[in-house]
Amino acid sequence: MRQVLKWGFSALRPALSMAKLYFRYAAMNAGKSTALLQVAHNYEERNQRVDLFTSVIDSRFGVGRIVSRLGVARDAEVYADGDDFEQLYQQRPLPACILIDEAQFLSDAQVVQLHRLAHTRGAPVIAYGLRSDFRGEAFPGSRALLTLADSLEELKTVCRCGRKATMNLRFDASGQRVIKGAQVEIGGEDRYEGVCPRRFYTGSC
Repeated sequence: MRQVLKWGFSALRPALSMAKLYFRYAAMNAGKSTALLQVAHNYEERNQRVDLFTSVIDSRFGVGRIVSRLGVARDAEVYADGDDFEQLYQQRPLPACILIDEAQFLSDAQVVQLHRLAHTRGAPVIAYGLRSDFRGEAFPGSRALLTLADSLEELKTVCRCGRKATMNLRFDASGQRVIKGAQVEIGGEDRYEGVCPRRFYTGSC
């Protein structure tokens, strides 16, 4: 009996050790949602279930929609501040992978929950989001992910000048740059652009 138990735990160790919390971050319009949807497709093509989540805050294309700039879209579950991922997965089976879009809107507590799920339950979690806002300041969720994620990957995109875009600008409905205001503008008409640091600070490349 002891030998059977020993083998059983040994068989579990590789699966648990492979599960991590991944944070894949980028400036605006770098293809984060496209990458997430591709990962979902890859798992499902092999008959493995994935769970997709996006923030209830992101209603640009309708609540609970993950939409790629390439035109690919899927429905997703939504999370809000205060939702508990660990509690959710006490009530239903874990998927092969948990995919989080707009991960900058996660709370500190939710990032800890996802990190724990990966390491204690063996569920890989891949979170996609922005690193900083239009003021160059970190989102709380991104700051927590940069601290706890086991794997960090920057998805690359370019500024209009051709340099790597790492910052984000916000523009109002008339095209004027916004430099003050709430970090999250719900239901507004503001537009965003990923830019290089030079353009962020000087307004030109």
